[in-house]
Amino acid sequence: MAVASAAKATDRKDLTGPALRTFFRIAEAWGLKEQEQMRLLGLDSRSTLQAWKRGAIAALSKDALERISYIMGIYKGLHILLPKTADEWVRKPNKAPIFAGRSALDRMTSGNVADLYVVRQYIDAQRG
Repeated sequence: MAVASAAKATDRKDLTGPALRTFFRIAEAWGLKEQEQMRLLGLDSRSTLQAWKRGAIAALSKDALERISYIMGIYKGLHILLPKTADEWVRKPNKAPIFAGRSALDRMTSGNVADLYVVRQYIDAQRG
């Protein structure tokens, strides 16, 4: 059991740098404010976000990696569906029932990882 958890911690450590670099590139493409980035990552502390931007973290938590994974999937799916307007789509009001007239970003920044999952599922369903 200890060996399995040590291996998982090593995997998280190996994934941390690439995951954060990718997240911050997506954040830039989407024009995310610091507060929006914090909500997507499940962070309460601005100093933690700044440390992550500097790469001052050994390994992301399983929760943070899961969040980034959903965001990467949303980003990729949008670029397949809407190559020209993918990055703007996240901020546009949406009439789909899961958004209730609000934007996907509004739903994703609720703070709940489940909302990232729901948006990811919606994008995947649109792709067919």
